[in-house]
Amino acid sequence: MAVTVLVKKFQVPKSKSEKLVKVEFRGVSHLTKIVEEDGLETINVNKTFEWPVGRAVEEDELLIIELYTRNRLFSDKLIGLYKLVLQKLVIDRKISVSDSLLDENNQPLSATVEFEVSYTPPEELMSTYDVLQDDQQMLIDIEQNIANIEQSMIVNAREPIPLQSKSISVDRKILDRKKATLRAVRNLVRFGKQRLPKDSDNEDEIANFIDEIKGNSQESEADQNYLAGLGSPISMSCNEGETSTDALIERQKKSSRMKADFKSTVAAMLKSQNFQVCLTIIEARQLAGINMDPIVCIQVGDQKKYTSVKESTNCPYYNEYFVFDFHMPPIMLFDKIITLSVLQSRNFLRGKKFLGSFKFDVGTVWAEPDHQFYHKWAVLTDPDDIAGGPKGYLKCDISVIGKGDSVKVPPKSDKDEDDIEANLLLPDGVPTDRQKARFIVKIYRADGLPKMNSSIMANVKKAFTGELNDLVDPYVQVSFAGLMGKTSVVKHSYAPVWNEQLIFTEMFPPLCQRIKIQLRADDPVKPTVIGTHFIDLKTISNDGEKGFLPTFGPSFIHMYGSTRDYSLIDEHSSLNTGLGEGVSYRARLLVSIRTEITDSIDLSPVAIELEPIIPINEAFYAKNEEFFLFATILDASILEKKLGDKAVHFEISVGNAGNSMDGHNQSTREHYDSDNEELEVVTTESASWQSTTTPTKPMTHDKAFYFLPYWDNKPCMHIRSVWPDHRRRMYNSNIITKLVEHFEDGLSEVNSAVEAEDPDMEIQLKRVLDDLSTRCAKYIILSKASLSEAETGKTKLDKEHLKLCQREIEQIGNSARNLKALVTKNSFKERLKSAQKCLGRLKILVEDPQHALPDVFLWIISRGKRQAYQRIPARDIIYSPVEEECGKDCGKVQTMFLKLPGKKAMGPSGWSIPAKLEIFLWLGLLKHKKDLFNGLPGGYEHTQEIKNIERPRALPPNTIHYIEKHLFQLRAHIYQARSLIGSDASGLSDPFARIIAGEFSKTTQVIDETLSPTWDELLIFEEILIYGDGDEIKNDPPPIIIEIFDQDKVGKSEFIGRTLAKPNVKLKEDAYCKPKFPPSLEWFTLTRGTDGRAGELLAAFELLEKPNDTEGSLPSLPNPKDIPIHHETDTKRLGTVLPVPRGIRPTLARYRIEVLFWGLRDLKRVHFLTVDKPRIDIECSGNILYSTIIQNRKKNPNFSTLVRFLDLDLPEQELYRPPVTIRAVDCRSFGRYTLVGTHIINSIHKYIYKPMTKKDREAEERKKSLNQLRPSVNNIQSNLVSPTNIENLASDKEKSPLLPKDTSGHTDYGTQEGTKKMKTEINKKRKQSIDEELDDEEDTKDWWTKYFLSKERALIELNEIKNILNQSGNLPVRTDNKDSQFGNASIRTSGQEENKKRFTFKSVATASRFAARISPKHTGKSPSRKTAQCKVYDTELESRPEFDEFKEWLHTFPLYRGKKTVDDAEDDSRIVGYFKGAIQVYKWPLPKDIDDKTIMGFDPHLGLFQGLPSNEPIKVLVRIYIVKAIDLHPMDLNGKADPYIVLQLGSKKISDKDNYVSKQLNPVFGKCFEIEATFPQDSVLTVQIYDWDLVSSDDMIGETKIDLENRFYSRHRASCGLAEVYEEDGYNAWRDALKPTQILAKLCKDAKVESPVYADGMVKIGKQIFFVNTSTNEIVRTKETEEHMALEVLHRWHEFPKIGCHLVPEHVETRPIYNPQKPGIEQGKIEMWVDMFPMDMPLPASKLDISPRKPKSYELRVIIWNTDDVVLEDDAFFTGEKMSDIYVKGWLKGQDDCQCTDIHYRSLTGEGNFNWRFIYPFDYLVAEQKIVITKKESLFSWDETESKIPARLELQVFDADHFSADDFLGAITLDLNKFPRGAKSSKLCSLDMLKTDGSVPMINIFKQKRVKGWWPFFVKKDNEEMELTGKVEAEIHLLTSEEAEKAPAGLARNEPDALDKPNRPDSSFIWFMNPLKSLRYILWHNYKYTILKLFIIAALTAILLLFFYSIPGYTVKKIIGA
Repeated sequence: MAVTVLVKKFQVPKSKSEKLVKVEFRGVSHLTKIVEEDGLETINVNKTFEWPVGRAVEEDELLIIELYTRNRLFSDKLIGLYKLVLQKLVIDRKISVSDSLLDENNQPLSATVEFEVSYTPPEELMSTYDVLQDDQQMLIDIEQNIANIEQSMIVNAREPIPLQSKSISVDRKILDRKKATLRAVRNLVRFGKQRLPKDSDNEDEIANFIDEIKGNSQESEADQNYLAGLGSPISMSCNEGETSTDALIERQKKSSRMKADFKSTVAAMLKSQNFQVCLTIIEARQLAGINMDPIVCIQVGDQKKYTSVKESTNCPYYNEYFVFDFHMPPIMLFDKIITLSVLQSRNFLRGKKFLGSFKFDVGTVWAEPDHQFYHKWAVLTDPDDIAGGPKGYLKCDISVIGKGDSVKVPPKSDKDEDDIEANLLLPDGVPTDRQKARFIVKIYRADGLPKMNSSIMANVKKAFTGELNDLVDPYVQVSFAGLMGKTSVVKHSYAPVWNEQLIFTEMFPPLCQRIKIQLRADDPVKPTVIGTHFIDLKTISNDGEKGFLPTFGPSFIHMYGSTRDYSLIDEHSSLNTGLGEGVSYRARLLVSIRTEITDSIDLSPVAIELEPIIPINEAFYAKNEEFFLFATILDASILEKKLGDKAVHFEISVGNAGNSMDGHNQSTREHYDSDNEELEVVTTESASWQSTTTPTKPMTHDKAFYFLPYWDNKPCMHIRSVWPDHRRRMYNSNIITKLVEHFEDGLSEVNSAVEAEDPDMEIQLKRVLDDLSTRCAKYIILSKASLSEAETGKTKLDKEHLKLCQREIEQIGNSARNLKALVTKNSFKERLKSAQKCLGRLKILVEDPQHALPDVFLWIISRGKRQAYQRIPARDIIYSPVEEECGKDCGKVQTMFLKLPGKKAMGPSGWSIPAKLEIFLWLGLLKHKKDLFNGLPGGYEHTQEIKNIERPRALPPNTIHYIEKHLFQLRAHIYQARSLIGSDASGLSDPFARIIAGEFSKTTQVIDETLSPTWDELLIFEEILIYGDGDEIKNDPPPIIIEIFDQDKVGKSEFIGRTLAKPNVKLKEDAYCKPKFPPSLEWFTLTRGTDGRAGELLAAFELLEKPNDTEGSLPSLPNPKDIPIHHETDTKRLGTVLPVPRGIRPTLARYRIEVLFWGLRDLKRVHFLTVDKPRIDIECSGNILYSTIIQNRKKNPNFSTLVRFLDLDLPEQELYRPPVTIRAVDCRSFGRYTLVGTHIINSIHKYIYKPMTKKDREAEERKKSLNQLRPSVNNIQSNLVSPTNIENLASDKEKSPLLPKDTSGHTDYGTQEGTKKMKTEINKKRKQSIDEELDDEEDTKDWWTKYFLSKERALIELNEIKNILNQSGNLPVRTDNKDSQFGNASIRTSGQEENKKRFTFKSVATASRFAARISPKHTGKSPSRKTAQCKVYDTELESRPEFDEFKEWLHTFPLYRGKKTVDDAEDDSRIVGYFKGAIQVYKWPLPKDIDDKTIMGFDPHLGLFQGLPSNEPIKVLVRIYIVKAIDLHPMDLNGKADPYIVLQLGSKKISDKDNYVSKQLNPVFGKCFEIEATFPQDSVLTVQIYDWDLVSSDDMIGETKIDLENRFYSRHRASCGLAEVYEEDGYNAWRDALKPTQILAKLCKDAKVESPVYADGMVKIGKQIFFVNTSTNEIVRTKETEEHMALEVLHRWHEFPKIGCHLVPEHVETRPIYNPQKPGIEQGKIEMWVDMFPMDMPLPASKLDISPRKPKSYELRVIIWNTDDVVLEDDAFFTGEKMSDIYVKGWLKGQDDCQCTDIHYRSLTGEGNFNWRFIYPFDYLVAEQKIVITKKESLFSWDETESKIPARLELQVFDADHFSADDFLGAITLDLNKFPRGAKSSKLCSLDMLKTDGSVPMINIFKQKRVKGWWPFFVKKDNEEMELTGKVEAEIHLLTSEEAEKAPAGLARNEPDALDKPNRPDSSFIWFMNPLKSLRYILWHNYKYTILKLFIIAALTAILLLFFYSIPGYTVKKIIGA
């Protein structure tokens, strides 16, 4: 893997100077030491040089050997050089060369060189290393360069480095880091440890929009010359005659639709919107530290909020909710960084200590499903302590809510929520073990910068200093992951050079997706932004198996923003920061990005490093090529009036080339690179371009629009400029774009077929998928052919992106092939969805993350100022010899609308068009210039300039002169429009259409006060002159522009919308006949600016060439129609209005519109007067149906006559069906009528009723019977069970493959046998535990028992569905009745044998219905009565699909008034009332053999609205049950709210202000409110939640509105939900006023069927028999068999043919609440339900008591008996032996509740004896398993706050210190609901007891009541391992408060029930309190022998001393005899 060169010797003429040898390969040079030759001719070198190679050497690469004469003063002189092409070396692997040297002019010299070259190619085994080839080679090259430089520096330390224009100081650190990169990149292997990413439809959507906005749509690719190798160019276009006009029109429509959709989405991304970032901080675990007081800081952007402080714990529980409100564009919000930090709270002086943090951006959350993370654990790390590992884990919920979003609680996961590793807060696909990485952003240079300072100051400076500097001081600022780094400032330079790198250290993969690179100008006051670019890491990396780390460049980034002319006040300055589309080229910046994953610990902390780097050789990545841009304007029209005064001209530019006004600023400095000098010379040479047209004065025919009189002379512009050649990037993008467009068009056709219910839709989808796989295969051929070219000029990202595209498109092609084979009628929808996902995957590949060429800008200039522009991506107009690689607009005439720059284009000012152009554009290499005119419309004169176009330096023509012209007549058939925007105060418009064709325009008549005008008008343009070839005009005619305006009596007409249309062209020689003529009418979508749709226009256009007198005549015109005078302006045109001819206008048929007029609601005042006598007018196709007048709306707002009908003629074709207008009119005195409001129904298609005849019914039944003959598995999948198979299912349940056996029964609806369930072990355990906890004694059950059980079961069932879906991908469909598969409950036809005709009905295919069926209702453990359940819906009742929004026959139509604005939210403010009614449209007369029934089961011939209830006023008792609110928006400064309920129903209002819930965001209300209401006056119930404030007025948190009237009259019987089980008393007592038998009888009576007959085990209704099981225990006990049977039939009422429907069960609905001030943004949810009872019926039972459960009072007694093996922390005084002064601390509710034992002093063995009792009284909610704490938060709190915490007993062991803080030794946390059983002895107690894998038996103290044993104390070490620090023997005893009162016990060892004093050893005492004991037990015990020895020695010493003292005296006495 190396190229080795041995330079042996040189033969040169004699000279005594020193010589230097330089050998260069791939830009990397090696230098020898100084060669001393001593005047000899032969210079012996014998040096070996080696280049390691990462990719194979190619045949055209060069090796260069140079010999220099060394000069110490001047630059070294070249003696000679030798260039070796390595072609032979690649083949032979080793060559020897002896040859002459050449001079600089390539002339041979007398000097020779002798050397050897050998080459070892990269091994085949290293193919896995391919991903790293470029990185490796670059690094090797850089290392070699640096090594050579350093080597040279060592040789001549004091001399300048030869061959370098600049001396470069290189930090050794850089070298080390470069070398580390290879190791780092190898760590990609770790990517294998990933979670599988989920399929996401909207993946990378936002990134793509932002890239487009920022102007990143340019991609570039390297040149190619591989056409010869391909033979003939490969074409991917289908040969299906797409040149026809129809196809062109269709394509034009589709492209305009795509553009419009894209523009509106981009505008939405830039428009400020309301957002909420909601976070719930639940708890923290395993925080690094002991006995701390943690607090969590949440920062989003610049906003910070804090949780409360939790004391003395490293696993705090918070459960606190925070909301951050933002009003800004989404793209700005998504870059905001969310930082979760945990701090240790300390005292005021010391401040908080940082523990760890977790960072991610808002965009990461938005990209998640439902825009949320739910119950996820964030890994806390310390950026300054990388080696320290995780500092803890924080559990939280995070969601981002935009307008219209709702927070959804995901179904419970199988994963244990406490399993931290399985629930980490990371997006799917991100590895769980993230590593540290260094993101290295290298900034090399920039050029083309604009002036950023006033030239006046520069001239003043020049006057004083004599020199003129560049007027900009640039630097680059890079922001990433909340960090920001800057390069140095280069003073006074338009072309600055930095060569610096910024290093960011962050976890990999990062959770912050975008790097922001800003080029800024330094300013002492305020730095200004020159340009901004965003790089999304997703686009420059890939996390697949063959993925790559983030890499970019080195490549130029082109920056766009405001215009380049400097002004102090720049009105477009926001464009420079990336907000909005840049209107001018600003600069380009050479940047590269590399990522290094590192395992080394010695990484620097967070601070961003700035380091110098060596410059790169730009030619290595791309060679500069000369590009040629050509444009010719064929037509310029629709110029604004303000441009019509003065002469105007156009200017085109690419980069700064062509910018004649403020383009290039010549830098005063010389450039450091010869390439750039060449570039500057070329781009500044004005002779190389003609970028402007000649100024021309506009002309006009009608002073409405102006045009430029170009006629036969079309002006041309051209630019020749030099750019790096990256065309390959653009080519690749263009191929994929065309692939995407074809596929998208195919899918849109399939969707249209689905809407039209086309039977051939499967064939269409197969054809589309087949086409996709073919095109994907062609892409692979094309892209692989491009790889055959030389690899030079490609960055690593180029190669990786191309490989990624090839892999993905190959996979998509294979998927399409497989999908095609799987498309069937049943699986069609799923396959279509899969195809849509393929489209999403393809779209991600379109954009290349690296820029190729700058965008092209076209400006119109008037009065010396830029007026309007258009920005054309270079990719769209780039030329390639291969058709697929060409840009979509290259070499084609396109219609271009110019637009105003910046904010002027937003809002009403941007609706108008400054100018419309027909322009031809071409961009390509200079050598391809010969193909320039290929796409230009023919008919022009071939001048000498055009003929010489092939010559590279020949200038193109300034004008193109057309000699061929055609005269046409244009016929515009304008039929009607619909869904127009209301522009008047009434909410309507007075629309007219203006048609613009070339330089002429005409208008239709004005239709007053309508949003769906029918003009039926033919406009004729007599002389339309078009230049060019006739056939080309026919294939691509010039577009017609249609604009709709609202006529205002005063002032200018207001613009409504605009559309483009291509006419059908007929030349003189063509016949006027079918299929093209006469043309058919077509709907065109109207748009207005970026607001999206503004309506639709039905029209047709034909362009007929005028014949000569001898050539015949044009088709005849229709007779003029008599038009009434609509408007004063029409008088001039009377008699000239022609109708649309008969062959074009739609064919009509007789229809009947039948309307149910029910009533009007909530009408607001009009002109300050109330609406008293309203009437409704229904208008359709010019016919009006009037309702009766409501005589007194206040008394009764309903209509007296309910049903009216109107017969009229309507188009038979669905496409042409007209809209319906509903108008409310107030009939005032003196015959005056005032319009109140209108509602437009765009198409009556959804109200069309198609009757089913008996023939149709028989055909359908034949189909069904065919289906039933299929295998049983198919029957189950298709939701049908055949009559023959049902018997087998009933008799032999075990044989069914999809329904595994389950013997558990249930009591649902009184049946006992259960259906088959699919369960996981976890769910089984969970369900059993729920049953155990909640199936209490019957007398302890209440409504909340039912609620909690229902809620838990609902979550489990949703989870089971999710699991099944995940396993199979399809939802197994079951029949809707509980046991019908087994024959327990089915229906049979009367009079036929049961065993032959038993069958079931199809179910509603929804997950919710399936969930209700797989619910296990009985565990089969005993025949005891089970807890009844209800439905807990997670949405509003109206949203449930089975209830159809309660609009089965009564619809609500909002009536609008006032001008429509841009913002949809403001539409709500335009609503002035509601019309309640219904509309049915059907062909009249109806067929006689009709087999249908109406909604209520009547004959349709007599009308569709029969049997409806009376709409007379009715009094109703309304009961509103409010259960609780969830996640309310905080309203107070403390982040909480004090919510209370307010109800409004009509004029009645109930406020529950006195019972507000203090400081709660999740309040439990448990209230029932009763209101007596009268329908229809009091029809809408408003439930509001207010925030109570002590001083200021109360604020509304949110509200929800419920239409009670629709519910009351609904067939679904939503007045009172049906209980699951019938019971007469207890918590589940029957609530309704009617018993089930009475309800069933009433339903039968209303449906006009026979009353039910109850028999043994069956209920017979008419011809239908329902089989029910009557053997359940409940029925035996209650003896209400008929009621139970009736109730079961009611639950299955939807199975009844024709008249059946789902009846509302007993339920709790969850309704989101909204605040009118923040429309569309959810402010929380409220759980509730409503019961309604007519007052004229028997009164119902008393209301349910749902008041919140009061927490139960308990007392927990914990006796600490002993401790053992406690670690010994202290050294004993004097003795130094290990000991501890042990005591135990414990608490249940928090530190306020803390209790301590006494101290066991001087424990020498870790044993402690205490016999100490802790007593903890607490209040506990059993269902929620939470302790309730009620206390004042602070001294100044107004009232107490209730909080709920988990029931956890904390025990800690400490070592007491007297003069310092006590030492923490260990702790244990016992969850009272689930903690390990204590060990029987100390020896058996170990850390294994704390395992959570299920191996350790767990106990619940609430069931066990009393437990005694040993438990371990432990601490967590730094490596997360647990260390045993002691054991405690404790007894835990739980009593209720009543039991505690009966058997009291004293604290500690006090009475009553006093504990014995512990038998502690005598050595346990406190030393300074017991001095004598200290002497005995410390000194004597340890030193007794020492003391005795000392005593004896002292005695002996005393004796000896006395002896020697007395001897002299005694001796003297003896001597003298005294």
